[in-house]
Amino acid sequence: MNRVLKKVVYMGTPHYAKEILETLIADDKIEIPLVLTQPDRKAGRKGELKAPDVKLLAQVHSLEILQPQKLSDEGVYEAIVEANPDYIVVAAFGQLLPKTILDIAPCINLHASLLPYYRGASPVQQSLLNLDRFTGITAMLMEEGLDSGPILGYRYFEIPESMVLPELMAHLSRDACALTTEILHNFEKLEPLTQIRAEATHCKKIKKSDGLVDLCDVVTLYTKYRAYAGWPGIFLLDGTKILDVVLCDNEKENINGKLLAIYDQAILVSGGNGSIEIGRIQAPSKKVVDAKTYCIGRGIKVGDSIF
Repeated sequence: MNRVLKKVVYMGTPHYAKEILETLIADDKIEIPLVLTQPDRKAGRKGELKAPDVKLLAQVHSLEILQPQKLSDEGVYEAIVEANPDYIVVAAFGQLLPKTILDIAPCINLHASLLPYYRGASPVQQSLLNLDRFTGITAMLMEEGLDSGPILGYRYFEIPESMVLPELMAHLSRDACALTTEILHNFEKLEPLTQIRAEATHCKKIKKSDGLVDLCDVVTLYTKYRAYAGWPGIFLLDGTKILDVVLCDNEKENINGKLLAIYDQAILVSGGNGSIEIGRIQAPSKKVVDAKTYCIGRGIKVGDSIF
């Protein structure tokens, strides 16, 4: 007896989406006739073209790939129709789907927040910036609005107080993988839940300038460090980047930027409302070094101003 496979057209771009695609590829009840992802982009100082993570994985498995500038480009709609999908699965694709594509098959989006909270481009960062206790993944049926479709299912968990963005994304990715296959295999049994519009919140696209910090408020500095670890990171007005931060005290009033202690590699620095431990520092146009080496190289001693 031949097994009936569920045909899925997949749309996604970054590492988060690649993890979900990998799970779908490994599922012997799912067939992926077509993958859509963003075009290769210039990256790095040399501006060399870099392929999206989803494309690289799709190439390994010899899947058909499209990289349209816009979903309205000639031939895109026809290619999806020809793939004859039972479902279209979307995860961090980077473009809104037009109604013509939404009408081809049920479109399921894996959004990295507990909708209707944090619709938009930076839900994971916003959950950290707002010091949320919980976050999670939402599977929803897509419609023409932005992240406004009916809910198919959730996975949620409590955010550890010290968790930074890459760790949080890894946890969300694992949950998204499990939720995706669960939804696909039980789709016919699900009763979609309409989102409550009055409770909806939105979040903006992150800009590099959002990573600017100062030592007047070490709590805000640490919160931004957690939310922007990786990119854009956090940096001072002169461009000095601060990496590997631990919030040590958030009450004691201190002189901003005073070096309080030097450890094996890290240092303790005062702020206007507390102190932070800094593990690594990168001066403008310089390599990343451990914070102790940074201080020694500049002759900075305990009691001196470091920044």
